[in-house]
Amino acid sequence: MSESSIPNPQLYEIVRNTANWYFSSLYDYTQSGKQHVPKSGPVIFAANHVSFYDPPAIGACHNRHINYFARDTLFKGLFGKCLVEIGTIPVARENAEIKSLKAIFRSLKAGGAVAIYPEGTRSPDGQLSEPKPGAGMIACKSKAIVIPTRLFGTYEAYGRQDKTPKLGGHIHIAYGAPMTTAEIDPGKSHPERYLEASRRIMARIAQLQPPQMTVV
Repeated sequence: MSESSIPNPQLYEIVRNTANWYFSSLYDYTQSGKQHVPKSGPVIFAANHVSFYDPPAIGACHNRHINYFARDTLFKGLFGKCLVEIGTIPVARENAEIKSLKAIFRSLKAGGAVAIYPEGTRSPDGQLSEPKPGAGMIACKSKAIVIPTRLFGTYEAYGRQDKTPKLGGHIHIAYGAPMTTAEIDPGKSHPERYLEASRRIMARIAQLQPPQMTVV
């Protein structure tokens, strides 16, 4: 069993299996590079962000427990309690950075995994954009293994402008080779240390592509 920072692993597995069934049943849901994901130890899934689907699509296909993010306004009633139980990190409008960062580092210190988005927000057009320094800072300070992750097809299925998802189509999640702190961190003397670290991560995300399909 891998390390987990999830309060209720059993509930997490129910949600994960439901998400896996949803994507596998309603989409051509495929993955590549799953062998790159460590089974234990602190891990950061650093992904492009193009869709409402991105968080569950990243983790639905494998057993590694991942802490995701959600607006703090969603943490109400039974649904809010469920979010807490499956390890969701609330993002508050006030002091969002401080509260979220503390939760991220707690998870990684406990040997858990978190999914972060170097670009900071969902892409309006599905294309990769310039990253922000936050992801680089987290990677440098935590010294966790970073798994570059790229989502294909989630924008077309449920993009930022869509009010409801489009069913059908191909969704592919590509997991890249692990990146170590030595590969990511340009050093304390670099004038844009954390931004450069984020750029290095984004460069690896940009290199990821789905496997070539042979048409007969």
